[in-house]
Amino acid sequence: MADGSQNSADVIIVGAGLAGLTAACELGDRGKQVILLDQEPEQFLGGQAHWSLGGLFMIDTPEQRRMGVTDCHDLARRDWEGSAQFDRDEDHWPRQWARAYLDFAAGEMRPWLHDMGMRWFPVVGWAERGGSTAEGHGNSVPRFHVTWGTGPGVVAPFARRLQAHISAGRVKTRFRHQVSHIIIQAGEVKGVSGEVLAADSAPQGAQTNRQEIGEFEVYAPSVIIASGGIGGNLDLVRKNWPRDRLGEPPENMVAGVPFHVDGRMIPIAEAAGGHVINGDRMWHYTEGLRNWDPIWPNHGIRILPGPSSMWFDALGDRLQAPCLPGFDTLATLKEILKTGHDYSWFVLSQKIIEKEFALSGSEQNPDLTSGKWMEVIRSRLLSRGGAPAPVEAFKKHGADFVVAETLSELVAGMNRIGKVPLDETHLRSQIEARDAQMDNPFSKDAQVIAINAARNYRGDRLIRTAKPHRILDRKNGPLIAVRLNILTRKTLGGLQTNLDSQMVGADGAAVPGLFAIGEAAGFGGGGYHGYNALEGSFLGGCIFSGRQAGRSDIIA
Repeated sequence: MADGSQNSADVIIVGAGLAGLTAACELGDRGKQVILLDQEPEQFLGGQAHWSLGGLFMIDTPEQRRMGVTDCHDLARRDWEGSAQFDRDEDHWPRQWARAYLDFAAGEMRPWLHDMGMRWFPVVGWAERGGSTAEGHGNSVPRFHVTWGTGPGVVAPFARRLQAHISAGRVKTRFRHQVSHIIIQAGEVKGVSGEVLAADSAPQGAQTNRQEIGEFEVYAPSVIIASGGIGGNLDLVRKNWPRDRLGEPPENMVAGVPFHVDGRMIPIAEAAGGHVINGDRMWHYTEGLRNWDPIWPNHGIRILPGPSSMWFDALGDRLQAPCLPGFDTLATLKEILKTGHDYSWFVLSQKIIEKEFALSGSEQNPDLTSGKWMEVIRSRLLSRGGAPAPVEAFKKHGADFVVAETLSELVAGMNRIGKVPLDETHLRSQIEARDAQMDNPFSKDAQVIAINAARNYRGDRLIRTAKPHRILDRKNGPLIAVRLNILTRKTLGGLQTNLDSQMVGADGAAVPGLFAIGEAAGFGGGGYHGYNALEGSFLGGCIFSGRQAGRSDIIA
């Protein structure tokens, strides 16, 4: 037990995002004294999770069953392993973490979170559908459970638990404390040191100052790193880019996470004995928009597309399966970059955008974030011929959108904002060929087959997949083109950890007193996703790894 002073505790947690909050709550429940540090102001509590859509990967839930989805642990395991494609000696602990998370997601996860007050939107989303083989990448069934209240709704129960522990004196928070060193004496962890940063009233997610106004040291025999990944640091993203698999990194990218997701704690943890594995594994999206109303620098927003938009590379050639909207993220990223350009195009109709376009993030889904049914009905079902208001705002103000009545006008607009001039005749022939497949429920076109299959799922038919129609038919217009940017997001590799979230060094031995959770640990083990993510497993991994650390018997 700590001596009770303000600068010592049983455990220090670096990072007040979702993983750090979960660990702090679990440790507080055990009566441990905790110091929670974060370089950002108090209003940033919850970190990236606050900005998320709140999706959680869960297995065989009441929500799935009510939507007619049959799921089970074995099917989820097959999907995860087919997507992860573990193939390295260092994947030992990631494999163990993947198995443990699947057990959690099929068992205790939902009732535990439900008891905390979480609820989920009744239509389960079908993300990362794969599109290749049954043994390959992708979710065989819908598993993406959107939390009522989106990201803030995920954070809120843990924030309430944290506040109770703060009030009881078990947890002390230290915001604007930037850790620069893990203190090791005689081979034992003693605490951390760093700089006190000047106060900053910036709104949540905005870039804050790095003005140093003092120094600090705090002491504990156990230190948990919960500081996130590297997605906000484009230089680090490019440095770790898997050139052998994906080619050269994009010249231009938009940031899907705030500025403070800078990766600075990872080398600090390595210097103290931690070991990063799978640093070349990462998860970036291909459907990024430049935010017309940005919060953080170079702020990007991801389109969550339904299956009907036609997808063209920068040269105007249609992408082929499995590079379809919502099917295989990294395969599509690789295909786009093969052209030597860092953007691509959606071409669609107004009827498609009305039903199929959603934008990722809590702030882009005010109806779901409100947690009120009437707001959802008003936004999604009573929009009077328009897409949800945030989507319409991007269509009106976004630099990546072109809207036109005719294809000639559309191509002219695309050529104004694209780097490569597109040939109207070439584009028209591909769209007309696709449109010719619309006259009956049969098709040889892989995307049209996928659209028809999606509509067999009542959730997609209800709110996510437009009725098949000809894009060039004027009654379905206007026509819309969207320039899609590469958007940075998640670090799939990270600090190697065992199932107690304890760091494992380069020699394979556990590092006494040092722990890592959340994205800093590749969401568990140093990369429990392997090469591909099935979505909903980012927040889920933060919760699970934080819980594992908070419940570990080896935490001092």
